[in-house]
Amino acid sequence: MAEENVTFTLPDLGEGLVEATVLEWQVSVGDVIERNAPLVEVETTKSAVVIPSPKAGRIVALHAEEDRVVPVGDPLVTFAVTIGDDAPQAGIVGKVPTEEARPARRVRLKPPTD
Repeated sequence: MAEENVTFTLPDLGEGLVEATVLEWQVSVGDVIERNAPLVEVETTKSAVVIPSPKAGRIVALHAEEDRVVPVGDPLVTFAVTIGDDAPQAGIVGKVPTEEARPARRVRLKPPTD
């Protein structure tokens, strides 16, 4: 299996925010994490939020120390991710259902009768 390094940058957190302060890393260099696992807690002028991991992989580097202000688009973390035919499919997280999934039910909403 081959690995490729992928760098994740601070995403746009919305509401016109242009930076965030790193409060606490939830991972360390060398950790292997799943996609959507807690990655880092950051604070903006609006609130504190935990950013989930966008990838599954091994943490290669943390690019910001705790209490550092990071502009949107600056590097946060570098992952080593598995690539190739035998790599897990991107986007699959958790257990694969063992039962056949039921089809979605359509619900028709009736307009108010006031």
